[in-house]
Amino acid sequence: MQFPGFIRPASSGDIPAIDALLKAAFGGSEEVAIVHALRRDGAIRGEQVIPLGDEIIGYYALSAMKSPAGWLCLAPVAIAPGWQGRGHGRRLVSQLAAWADQTQTVIAVLGAPAFYAKAGFVAAAAAALTSPYPVAQTLLAGAGGKVPQQKLIYPVAFGKGPTAPKNASA
Repeated sequence: MQFPGFIRPASSGDIPAIDALLKAAFGGSEEVAIVHALRRDGAIRGEQVIPLGDEIIGYYALSAMKSPAGWLCLAPVAIAPGWQGRGHGRRLVSQLAAWADQTQTVIAVLGAPAFYAKAGFVAAAAAALTSPYPVAQTLLAGAGGKVPQQKLIYPVAFGKGPTAPKNASA
């Protein structure tokens, strides 16, 4: 029986496996195109993976928000469909939330509040934000208990329309 490895930074050699994971987790290539655009635009600040042999079964991208300065956006987050529901998504996101809290780096995520709250993100911290996406589904890590009043402007790769940053980490 094989077990997933330690969370580690993604490398350029991981890109084909990341693309395959995103296609499987989201049922199409839209998220692949967004990640490629984030890379091309220089918006990516970090990518982490969970390896399993030659595969990647977990992934997230961390990008620079256009505003507020210094804030990051977590999206996409993906766990391979056959590995969902086993705690790997929470492990991946919890490690990031702990880092954000320790470094006081604010990270915004748009997604399932129950999942992200269990992983260390705080919905109440986002209550005073202005966003093109539903604030009720926006959570923050690294805010240190504060409720900032900020306008969120996401990286260009996420577009301006109804397509919100997506996460498939159930």
